[in-house]
Amino acid sequence: MKSRILLIVTYFVCSIALGQSAMSEGPFPQLIIRGVTLINGNGAPPISPVDIVVENNVIKKIQVVGYPGVAINEDRRPKLVPGGKELNCEGMYLLPGFIDMHGHIGGNSQGADPDYVFKLWMGHGITTVREPSGRGIDYALELKRKSAKNEIIAPRIFTYTGFGQGSKEEISTPEIARNWVRNNAQKGADGIKFFGAPPEIMSAALDENKKLGLRSACHHAQLDVARWNVLHSARAGLTSMEHWYGLPEALFEDKTVQHYPLDYNYNNEQHRFEEAGRLWEQAAPPYSDHWNNVMNELIALDFTIDPTFNIYEASRDLQRARRAEWHEEYTLPSLWEFYQPSKISHGSYWHYWGTEQEVAWKKNYSLWMTFINEYKNRGGRVTTGSDSGFIFQLYGFAYIRELELLREAGFHPLEIIRSATLNGAEALGMSDKIGTVAVGKLADFVVVAENPLENLKVLYGTGAIKLTENNEVVRVGGVRYTIKDGIIYDAKALLQDVKKIVSEKKQEENYKILQPGIKE
Repeated sequence: MKSRILLIVTYFVCSIALGQSAMSEGPFPQLIIRGVTLINGNGAPPISPVDIVVENNVIKKIQVVGYPGVAINEDRRPKLVPGGKELNCEGMYLLPGFIDMHGHIGGNSQGADPDYVFKLWMGHGITTVREPSGRGIDYALELKRKSAKNEIIAPRIFTYTGFGQGSKEEISTPEIARNWVRNNAQKGADGIKFFGAPPEIMSAALDENKKLGLRSACHHAQLDVARWNVLHSARAGLTSMEHWYGLPEALFEDKTVQHYPLDYNYNNEQHRFEEAGRLWEQAAPPYSDHWNNVMNELIALDFTIDPTFNIYEASRDLQRARRAEWHEEYTLPSLWEFYQPSKISHGSYWHYWGTEQEVAWKKNYSLWMTFINEYKNRGGRVTTGSDSGFIFQLYGFAYIRELELLREAGFHPLEIIRSATLNGAEALGMSDKIGTVAVGKLADFVVVAENPLENLKVLYGTGAIKLTENNEVVRVGGVRYTIKDGIIYDAKALLQDVKKIVSEKKQEENYKILQPGIKE
């Protein structure tokens, strides 16, 4: 009886904190999700029908209640307690909450505030986000606190501070690096996002971070990668790499730096991204001895790769990225302006992007995807990250595109879901709490009406186009419910609110998103 009272009290306290609205319900003293098809995130095939019981944000029972095509055995169904909530999901599919391992919470330059970003993420089933540097640790930790208490509609947040961010002095010695790492941990950060640094600085910082038990990520920027590539980082204790910079350099056999044109300037964004698209073909060929040795060593070090395929996709097909159907209704005018060609905006490298650049990038993708798929096949951990807010990639939508690109790379849909859930949880050190649907874990779920294994496009907020038996073109899909900490969010209502935000901004500015700033 005492536990029952505690559950009901918890429900009322949390409901007041969150603020009930048309977009959310709960938490409830008990939540039973009825008759769903479970895709568990661990690589296992789907199973249905299943009832899932949640109490106080903890999964208490996963009960198989019948067989496909056979009436559900009502005697096997868990019973609802007073004050509990039943969610009828018969015919629907339930997955663990998605984990975005590279999620920037908007940005001042993009004009994207957290509420806009969070609703796009949650509207696509993303219940956990690792932010690899942002607007400062104090800002990020305050959002993390509010999310943890469910005072705001937001995914669970893991904060990785940008190395050196907020420092009052230049990190010029190993001791200064160690002090910064210790201070970062004391402030409450979950880890560090590196961009590279001189070897002695990286070595000291990673060593100190490892001693403190924190995790780390790195974008191996070109300014330091010639002396410190992915192998150096992994050996020194880095736990994950972002994108792919630093990996081809570790695979070089006949050079130590990439073949830069002699008029190259790193501050010229087109130079930077154009030459990056020619990098993989300079590396050792797939399945060669050196290629195999690098891969095997990284796997032996339990190293995580977060490829973020989607963020570079405009490089191989700019027109597709520019004309994605969600831009019109979901992309803020300020964000759209940020995407346009610019000499000063990061990632706006469309100074004169053409066929030659796109063909090179298509070859780049082929080699890159070959490595990532084989890394997965040999037991390496590959996670799912989006890096949205740059290069025409929109929060939430870009995450689903990342799933599609993992499919292109050769992943089975079940392997993709594992990368989006369990692998991310393991990389965060949270696999005992999230990442799969299991008794004792937290109630983070994604519920969708169509089978995402058959067509990942049904996870997009815009859904997938389908022709009916009556020759009628319809849209199906979109996440139906995003459940985080046992709270049920109407994913479609969240995205509808985003559309309202964008519409109001466009009306304020009398703005058309189609072709801003381009003169004929």
